[in-house]
Amino acid sequence: MINTQHVSVMRDECINLLSPAILSHANPVVIDATLGLGGHTESLLNKFPHLVVIGIDRDLQAIEIASERLSQFGERFISHHSVFDQIASIAKQHGHPRVQGILFDLGVSSLQLDQSERGFSYAHDAELDMRMDKSQGKTAADIVNSYAPGELVRILRTYGEEKFATRIVESIVKEREKAPLHSTTHLATLVKNAIPAATRRTGGNPAKRTFQALRIETNDELGAISRAIPQALELLDVHARLVVMSFQSLEDRIVKNYFQEATTSGTPQGLPVEIAELAAKFALVFNGSQSPSEKEVQENSRAASVRLRAIERVAA
Repeated sequence: MINTQHVSVMRDECINLLSPAILSHANPVVIDATLGLGGHTESLLNKFPHLVVIGIDRDLQAIEIASERLSQFGERFISHHSVFDQIASIAKQHGHPRVQGILFDLGVSSLQLDQSERGFSYAHDAELDMRMDKSQGKTAADIVNSYAPGELVRILRTYGEEKFATRIVESIVKEREKAPLHSTTHLATLVKNAIPAATRRTGGNPAKRTFQALRIETNDELGAISRAIPQALELLDVHARLVVMSFQSLEDRIVKNYFQEATTSGTPQGLPVEIAELAAKFALVFNGSQSPSEKEVQENSRAASVRLRAIERVAA
């Protein structure tokens, strides 16, 4: 049974941030670039009766569940099965070269985490899959069993920030020479045994970083974010906002860097006046990032690591 009634992370904050441009436009359109189970979109459509939301997700099951949940809104909800790095072409395909708001809720969804058979969790035995779109692409098992050792080490260090990447990969290579690895718990056990006992006693499950790294590689998550954020910025109407929630530092760093670049003036330093043509077209809605309240974290532990950033287009 899939729970579609869970409260979306920082839901009220996201809606409040997106509200000004929605309220000021006669026929506003918002893109929910990470539809998931449709919680944020449902709240937006309930609050703004004149709003249309385009919901994008690479997970066909998420599209199916959310579409049923949001069917009450009729033509005000449009679903699109795709990776969000196609956001510009999707918006134009539906006749919206400019939109009044965009929301990204990055990382793995509750739907994917809660279904152990999807292979995202090290806590349950399942096929080592980890694809957000099960209709295509390589699995985590393909990566573990076919990548060169040096490439696996790079992935674990870069995407998992794993200090013991070399030791873990040595164990993986030795094991896959006997037979291909296909089980989540088999891999989790290998990782645990490769990490020194003293280190295993702190920091949660020792397989967490390896599983994160494999998931990111399987779905090209950071590449998709790097391709999507510039497109999303260009899609914004004047006074429209892009709101992004990140759940780990690698995602947040990419978003932070793009926001910093977009809000930096091109006027040479030292000039006494701003050159209008070189002025930044975007401004941060608030400095830095926002975190969820203690109350929300107590009610939903998955919210603990989220960092929310928002940017607004201030000039055409």
